[in-house]
Amino acid sequence: MTRMLDRLRDGLLPEARAGAEQWQRVPLRAAVGAHLDALGPERLTCAEISGADQAVRPWKAFEALQYPAFDLCAPPAEHDSYDVVVCEQVLEHVVDPFLAARTLAALTRAGGHVVVSTPFLIRVHELWGMQDRWRFTPRGLRTLLEAAGLEVDHVDSWGNRAVINAELTRWTARRRWLPLGNWPDRPVQVWAFARRAAEH
Repeated sequence: MTRMLDRLRDGLLPEARAGAEQWQRVPLRAAVGAHLDALGPERLTCAEISGADQAVRPWKAFEALQYPAFDLCAPPAEHDSYDVVVCEQVLEHVVDPFLAARTLAALTRAGGHVVVSTPFLIRVHELWGMQDRWRFTPRGLRTLLEAAGLEVDHVDSWGNRAVINAELTRWTARRRWLPLGNWPDRPVQVWAFARRAAEH
């Protein structure tokens, strides 16, 4: 009986092969993609922290800043600045999220944009030697970014009971029968779009 239930679950809730396939990231990826496209990436430079998912956009220039060579809590004294800084699924792993948020602000040119996402109602995950330390509600993520001197334009979240239950056992791949309805009091992903103030 258990084996039959496992096969049924595997058919209905298959494991994702990559982060981009994950059910819990579908609304997040759509929101971040629409925001970045609206900025006009062909005119802008971009750095992505510990990832390169956004390299597919037609940036004027793109750089992936990978941990541990680039650590948000111990950045090099000399570093470039960018029009857009993207930090997705990283802040839950850092030792000091307030310091990391200040680093994001320092990497951003005056008038530039910061995009941050982080999980909330999701199991503890320690991948590639990165410890899992923090969770942020939408209000908490806003507080974190504002404490770093950033102006937060928009904070959002997505989740529902079905995705929470599914993610307890595996990183579930998106399938058309899986619901994308949002229950705001059950966020699985939280994200924010912020800006560094323009210099006068």
